[in-house]
Amino acid sequence: MWWGLLCALGAAIAYGVASVMQSVAAKATDTGKDGVDPQLLVRVLKQWKFVLGLSLDVLGFVAQIAALHVLPLFVVQAALAASLAVTAVAARFLGVRLGTKEWAAVAVVCAGLGLLGAAAESEGSDPVRLGFRLGLIGAVAVLAAAGIAAGKANRRVRTPALGLVAGLSFGVVAIAGRIIPSLAPLDLLTDPATYTVAVAGGMAMLFYATALQRGSVTTSTAMMVLGETVFPSLVGVLVLGDRTRPGFAVIAIAGFVLAVAAALALARFGEPDTSETKPTVFP
Repeated sequence: MWWGLLCALGAAIAYGVASVMQSVAAKATDTGKDGVDPQLLVRVLKQWKFVLGLSLDVLGFVAQIAALHVLPLFVVQAALAASLAVTAVAARFLGVRLGTKEWAAVAVVCAGLGLLGAAAESEGSDPVRLGFRLGLIGAVAVLAAAGIAAGKANRRVRTPALGLVAGLSFGVVAIAGRIIPSLAPLDLLTDPATYTVAVAGGMAMLFYATALQRGSVTTSTAMMVLGETVFPSLVGVLVLGDRTRPGFAVIAIAGFVLAVAAALALARFGEPDTSETKPTVFP
């Protein structure tokens, strides 16, 4: 179980560093037309920082899948919320210097993850019916429509909305990855969940890249973390039978709330001030 938690933390580190690198690349890329532009992914792939960030995402995804096969969804997704702590620290390269509040939030994230690790019970991949897999495909279609609509929204709504849709799409990826029973090539080719992972993952990357290009890294990432954490965790508990060790439910809830709330607090306090041309320093 503990090696699964280490995999989840490794994924969080990879995703957090990737977020900052992809943000830098996205902001250096031609904006193109308004709304969600699928060609944006083609343009950002010409930026070596985005490609390196994407490589980190792939490594993080492999570690996440490994963790999902031994830990409940709520533990893995809360651990991935720590990617926002990594993003906040790495965002120093964007001109943000962390202060006491930010470092305190990082410490609380770690404490929350520690509680989750103590409360978690090792999980396998519970079998689900075909209807559940088809339901995930329907969710992908709904999120695609929501992302396109978000891309056409006004400036204030667009970035958080795109980040949230990207997070929900990543949540679908996590759920689909959890229900894949085998990584054997033939099983992967015949399981609808495999294609759900591919399509939802591509959508999430497109919406997230659009949010990063037209907004701040912390706002985009905060909403993404919210979407990819709460939604799949609820599905895991209500549908997939995720549970804690006997008598540790309250500890697990406390750890989840602490980890996610502290990660989101980092987005609030680590927001760069785009109205200034010089780096912003937070007390």
